[in-house]
Amino acid sequence: MRTDPTKSPQLLRREDAPLRPSQAARNSDHLGHRARLRARLLDGGERALADYELLEAVLFAAMPRGDTKPLAKQLIQYFGSFSEVIAADPHQLIQMKGVGEGVIGALKVVEAAAARLRLEEAQSGHILNTWDALLSFCHLKLAHRPVEEFHLLFLNKKNHLIKHEQRAVGTIDQTPVYVREIIKRSLEVGATALILVHNHPSGNPEPSEQDINLTHHIQSVAEPLNIHIHDHLIFAKSGHYSFRSNGKML
Repeated sequence: MRTDPTKSPQLLRREDAPLRPSQAARNSDHLGHRARLRARLLDGGERALADYELLEAVLFAAMPRGDTKPLAKQLIQYFGSFSEVIAADPHQLIQMKGVGEGVIGALKVVEAAAARLRLEEAQSGHILNTWDALLSFCHLKLAHRPVEEFHLLFLNKKNHLIKHEQRAVGTIDQTPVYVREIIKRSLEVGATALILVHNHPSGNPEPSEQDINLTHHIQSVAEPLNIHIHDHLIFAKSGHYSFRSNGKML
């Protein structure tokens, strides 16, 4: 009887078979490198690691074996920074060599955790006292999105953030916004003030004429119902724009 050489026992390696010395040495080097990175992170915090090293550590969970440094450096070089890799669109990430669902999942867990921490911090007190946390949360959620999104931040009588909601998703340069639905939802959640938030995928946070007109329209409808529009924030990769700070509110 003829045998299939591709199924010959000596060509198959069981999971518990001993590693060749060179392979075992490489795995030992990777494990040692991972241990050193973790130690530096625990001792010195995230500032003790370069962007690519912090990304390496994130990738440990998705790539339990092997060297994560080449992929980390590749991603940083392509997207520009640690934060931009974390916030990158999954459809872009999956095109990168070496990136699969496990890697994308690990990155998105970090993004979600960072946003959750910032949101909880923003909800912890008066909005003016937690303004930096609010800006950080909105930047994480919106600055790197590939299409426009319109979000609402609902505030109570004490100007505490009580709820955040995404209200509309549009295209690269516009989002359908329905003022009636904004007011209706504000009344449903018992909000007495709102912060309007959207993004500009173009990278320029400066408001368009449509943005200004929409803001004034929402103000004119909301104010008679005792719903104060505190601000309208626009986020982009280059930064953010505040209508209130720039004197653009009615």
